[in-house]
Amino acid sequence: MNSRIWLKLGPVVGAVALSALALTGCSQGTTAPAADTPSSSSEEAEPAAEATLATADSSLGTIVVDSAGMTLYVFDKDVADSGKSTCEGECLVKWPAVVADSDTPVVDGVTGTVGVITRTDGTKQVTLDGLPLYYWAGDAAAGDTTGQAVGGVWWVVAPNGDKIAG
Repeated sequence: MNSRIWLKLGPVVGAVALSALALTGCSQGTTAPAADTPSSSSEEAEPAAEATLATADSSLGTIVVDSAGMTLYVFDKDVADSGKSTCEGECLVKWPAVVADSDTPVVDGVTGTVGVITRTDGTKQVTLDGLPLYYWAGDAAAGDTTGQAVGGVWWVVAPNGDKIAG
């Protein structure tokens, strides 16, 4: 008798189990895209806020950093107020540009003239006293200054816009 009940209920139990698995799969499918919802996108859009300039104390003196405390640098081959960056291609891999979403980056403690230039790729690069600003890929944490004097042409910058050659 038990086998007759199982024969009748077996397909129903199997269908319910498959439906549950299918719903679980759908549930997981909607969970993954949820990570790409606008709230996540707005979190990803915040790096523009990191282009905000501030100052920090270091072994080199008071230096310019971004809002996350990462050290910013100037490049001797750039010409102040030229509106151009000479760091392109492979140079940008090691020395990424400090970019901003607007023409008026927010500053805190920086006394030099802050502006932006438009790079050849259309991004806006932050400048200090007319010189484009960069990160050094070798700096791993806030406060690192390992890009200082690399190649004798890369320099940490002071709040007034002067390069710190020390």
